[in-house]
Amino acid sequence: MNAAWDILKSLSDPTRLRLLALVAREELSVAELQEILGMGQSRISSQLALLRSVNLVTDRREGKNAFYSLRAQLPAKTLVLTRAALDSVGESPAMAEDRENLDRILQKRRRTQEQYFNLIAGRLGKNYCPGRSWEAIGHLVLHLTPAIDIADLGAGEGLVSQLLARRARQVWCIDNSPRMVEVGTELARKNGLANLEYQLGDIEQVPLADKSVDLAILSQALHHARHPQRAVDEAFRILRPGGQLLALDLNEHTFEKARELYADVWLGFKESALHGFLKKAGFTKVEVTAVAREAGEPHFETLLASGVKGAR
Repeated sequence: MNAAWDILKSLSDPTRLRLLALVAREELSVAELQEILGMGQSRISSQLALLRSVNLVTDRREGKNAFYSLRAQLPAKTLVLTRAALDSVGESPAMAEDRENLDRILQKRRRTQEQYFNLIAGRLGKNYCPGRSWEAIGHLVLHLTPAIDIADLGAGEGLVSQLLARRARQVWCIDNSPRMVEVGTELARKNGLANLEYQLGDIEQVPLADKSVDLAILSQALHHARHPQRAVDEAFRILRPGGQLLALDLNEHTFEKARELYADVWLGFKESALHGFLKKAGFTKVEVTAVAREAGEPHFETLLASGVKGAR
């Protein structure tokens, strides 16, 4: 049987259509799909295996977990066929319930992360945090130019920005934890940094205008993003032509407990992945370099990625 018939057969099953509709919206684990659909693990895994066998979905391994999403760049005819099948049942009660359950799961993800950062607000600089070393931060600071406008995205309490604001023209700290914003604002007030402003916001939807800053910083923030590419795209959007992005983040690792201990979404990134994020966003002169490695287990390594927004 040829590929077209196999795809048609795959799209004829209600469970597989529901799975496709969900992973087309968001990359999801088997456990999350179980919770959304109220089905057993074996049933969901077998249906996902069938969808993967006809190249409709792809999976990504993160330690012991597998995350599924709609395959990128499907052939045009296959994409049209898949969209038609999903649209035909999109208003059904089952699909509507699935969308509600998916929204609940995504809110649960955000609450878990926010609770962690609210809990450690005021103590972030004193607690251990993977990749947060003065050696790594020093490499970032060496790239700075004075009297510029800076956005520190996913800033936390703004450890870096507290230093930068002493020479920069204006610094905006963006963080999605209300408590972090409160603590950072109080620190700026105590230190007399009138040019340091904290704003509540998401690094995937930055509350700053297009072409409003000269330097964007993502310091140990990308591995907390659900969609790292969107965060890099946002950095590109807010930069003026000729502006620069500096991103410090962990090299890919296998320390699974980081998810529980530090609310990490990603177990770091390969150098090639960071390079790809910046190139896809439109940055030029992209460089990714390992700048620090911790002596103790699990030997977290920090990468520095940089790129320039073209003059056009």
